[in-house]
Amino acid sequence: MKPPKALAVSLLASAVAWSPVPAQQSQEARQKLTLKDAIARAEARNLDLIAARAHRAVAQAGTRIAGEVPNPTLSAGASRDAPHESVLIDQPLEIGPRRARRIEVARQEIAATETDVSAMEKQIRHGVRDAYFALAHARALTEQQNEIAGLADRLLDIARSRFNAGDIPQLEVTQSELESARAHADSEVAEQEEKIALSDLNAVLNEPAGTDWDLGDAFMDLPALLALSDLTERAKSSNSEIAKAEQDVKLEQSREALLRAERIPNLGVQFGADLNNPGPPGSGGSEAGARGQLSMELPIFSHNQGEIAQSMATTRVLESALAATRRAVEAKVESAYLEFQVRQTQVRLYRETILPSSKRLEEMSEESYRAGKAGILTVLAAQRDVRQGERDYLDSLLAVQVAFSKLEEAVGSPLD
Repeated sequence: MKPPKALAVSLLASAVAWSPVPAQQSQEARQKLTLKDAIARAEARNLDLIAARAHRAVAQAGTRIAGEVPNPTLSAGASRDAPHESVLIDQPLEIGPRRARRIEVARQEIAATETDVSAMEKQIRHGVRDAYFALAHARALTEQQNEIAGLADRLLDIARSRFNAGDIPQLEVTQSELESARAHADSEVAEQEEKIALSDLNAVLNEPAGTDWDLGDAFMDLPALLALSDLTERAKSSNSEIAKAEQDVKLEQSREALLRAERIPNLGVQFGADLNNPGPPGSGGSEAGARGQLSMELPIFSHNQGEIAQSMATTRVLESALAATRRAVEAKVESAYLEFQVRQTQVRLYRETILPSSKRLEEMSEESYRAGKAGILTVLAAQRDVRQGERDYLDSLLAVQVAFSKLEEAVGSPLD
C-alpha cells in the first residue's frame, strides 16, 4: 500500500493528464467548419444579406421607369357650335437631355444600392468572424473548466486520503469539497455559455439551431501584421463609409444635372380633325378638316432655380461630409491597427512569460505540499493563479481576433 504522501503525488499527476471523455465523444459528432467555410455559408444563406440583395431588382427597375416615354392623350369633343365634333391626340415631346439625365439618376441609385449591399456583406463577414471565434473561445473555456473540475475532484480524493491517514485536519477536506463544488458549478455555467455562442453562430449562418460544429484549433494561426500605410491606402478605395459618401455625392450631382435639363420645357404636339362642320352655303353639306397646334410652357417665373441652388448646396454638404469621413476612416484604421498590435503583444507575453512562470509556481506549490511544507490552501491558490492565467491567455487570443475583425471592417476588404 502506498503511503499517503506518495498517493497524493500520484493523484496530482493523474489530475494533470486528465481530460473529460464526454467532450471527446461530442466532438466526433460535430461537422468540421473553418472560418472560410463559415463566411461562405453566411454569404449564401444569411437572411439579412438575401433581403439586401433583393433590393437590386427594385433599383434596376428604376432605369426602366426613367426611360419611359410619356403617353399620348386622346380627347374627343362635341359642341352645338361648329364644328360639332372634334378628335385630338396630344403628344408631349421631351426636348434636350432630360430622359438621359433621368436614366443617369436611376443608374446612380443602382450604384447606391450596390454600395449598401457591399456594406451589408462586409458586416456579415464581420459578424461571422466574431461569432466564430466567440464559439471557439467559449468551447476552450468549457474544456478548461472541465479540467479544473476533474482536478478539484482528485484534490478532494487526496485530501480525504490524507485525512484518513491523519496527515491533515478536517478543515482541508472541507475546503477541498467547497473547491470541487465551485469548479463543477463553473463548468456547468461554461457549458451553457458555449450553447449560447453556438446559437449565435448558427443564427448568423442561418443554420438549424441544433447544428454543432468542429472548429478545430481556431486560435492556432494568428493573423499577420500588415503595414499601416498599405491598410490606410486600401481603405480609401474599399471602406464602406467612404464608398457610400462618394456615391451620395455622385447621386446628388446627377440630380442637379436632371434639374438643369428640366429647365428646357416640353413641346406639346396636338393633331386631329374637326368633324361635322357645316360648310358654306352652296357647299352641299358638312366638311371634315385636319387640325393641329403646338404648345410649350414658358419658363419665365420658375425654371428650377430654387431646386438647383438647393441641390448645389446639398452637394457641398456631401463633399464636406466625404472629407470628414475619409479622415475619420484614417483615424479608425490607425486606432484598430494599434489595438491589433497591442493584442498581439499581449498574446506573445502570455506565451513566453506569464504562462511558463505560472506553471513553475504551480509545480513549486505541489512540491511544497508533497513535502508537507504547505497546506492545501496554498496549492489551491497556486492552481487558481494558473487557471486564471490560462483564462486570460484565452481572452487575449479572442481579443486578437476581435481587433483584427475591427481592423478588417475599418479597411473594408478581407485581410486574410
